[in-house]
Amino acid sequence: MLAIVKRRLTRRLAALAATAVALPAALVAVTVAPASAATVDTSAQYVFVNRNSGKAMDLWNWSTADGGEIRQFTRGDGNNQQFQFVDVGNGYYQLRNRHSGKVVTIPNSNDGVQVTQVTASSDTKQHWRLADSANGDVRFINRHSNKALEVWQFSTADGGIVSQYANVDGTNQRWQLIRLGGGTTPPPNPPTQTGLVGWATQNGGTTGGGNAGTTTVTSASALTSALNSTSAAVIRVSGTINCSGMLRVRSNKTILGNSGATIAGCGFTINGDRNVIIRNLTFRNWGDDAINIEQSATNVWVDHNTFSAGYDGAVDIKRGSDFITVSWNRVFSHDKTMLLGHSDDNASQDVGRLRVSYHHNWFDGSNQRNPRVRFGNPVHVYNNFYSNVRGYGVASTMNAGVLVEGNYFENTPDPFHRGEGSSGPGGLVARNNHFVNSGSGQTGGSVAGIPYSYTLDSASSVKSIVTGGAGAGRISV
Repeated sequence: MLAIVKRRLTRRLAALAATAVALPAALVAVTVAPASAATVDTSAQYVFVNRNSGKAMDLWNWSTADGGEIRQFTRGDGNNQQFQFVDVGNGYYQLRNRHSGKVVTIPNSNDGVQVTQVTASSDTKQHWRLADSANGDVRFINRHSNKALEVWQFSTADGGIVSQYANVDGTNQRWQLIRLGGGTTPPPNPPTQTGLVGWATQNGGTTGGGNAGTTTVTSASALTSALNSTSAAVIRVSGTINCSGMLRVRSNKTILGNSGATIAGCGFTINGDRNVIIRNLTFRNWGDDAINIEQSATNVWVDHNTFSAGYDGAVDIKRGSDFITVSWNRVFSHDKTMLLGHSDDNASQDVGRLRVSYHHNWFDGSNQRNPRVRFGNPVHVYNNFYSNVRGYGVASTMNAGVLVEGNYFENTPDPFHRGEGSSGPGGLVARNNHFVNSGSGQTGGSVAGIPYSYTLDSASSVKSIVTGGAGAGRISV
């Protein structure tokens, strides 16, 4: 333990010594002084980027609770990375997070304690002044402890802890203030972030296991048994579960991943069952599909999962299934992503069904089927981020009706089209999309009306919103 303390002290002294050598005497005097020359706009939202790591201060897992952790993450400019300065007088501010409406605080005066958020009050542990550093950067100095906000142990990793330490003006204590825009009152939390929206709200809604008892599973055998039970249940997955084949999920199940939960080598199949929720899991290296929904399965919500490096579909929906929402998922290092309707010859079972909402998903270099649609009408594809999709984004075929709305397409030459392979064209209506180095897409035909209410984010903001929130590990469940 003594050796660790000595190493940390050596690093602190080295950082301080480097600063003293590099900066002229006049600037050193400014950094030590209690006054703060930095000027901020209290009506604006800011992102704070650490000079050492290049990553942004982040409200971890989009928490809205007191005690929610403040960490760092790759800059995406999502609401969980935006902060507003609230003037509390005498040169001090609260740092109010745009997503949660709560303010940054410290628990005590100790070096190394993790910074969290809390409901605003008059507590001086919530008060911060700005001290100037080099290159226009600032340090945040706490009123209670007189210590500086920093990234602990100079971490450059996503999830690095934001803490406090004696003010030595190291690069890990320097922050760039990046102003995003005005607005004196933070907007309400976006309802699409953690709440159910879309087709899965219809037909009586989707509640999964509801208030049923919770079972935590850590092995393939325990997971298989819990999923296949005919009783309603909330199932928590912990750790990495290695498995093979397809595990059947029966009706009235909520499946939640604890932090880092991973399903490796197998997938889930919902075959004729209903009322299933799957959230916050990482799927990789599956041998068939990661999630297969078929045989008139209804009311399924697939939310905030991460998919990579599987054999076939990440989320395939077929054979008369209906009333499904696929939201806030990330797919990368994968080819065939999301198939809706498996065959041109299955009209008798599929027409009038296969109604799905795809929103706020991140198709990150996924090659095709984002989604590929047969027969379903209306299928709603909105507020998704398509980045570096080299095959195609959305395909509407076999008289389907697809509304492609408010999406952000970047480096995607073929964002959407009608028809695919031997499948004839479907209707495709596109509106309010944003294109960066991408094609313009192909439209035509008509789409039935959307029956549910939803909030459409501005397409130009979708990249930052989705990269800041999509995938496993970005919500608290």
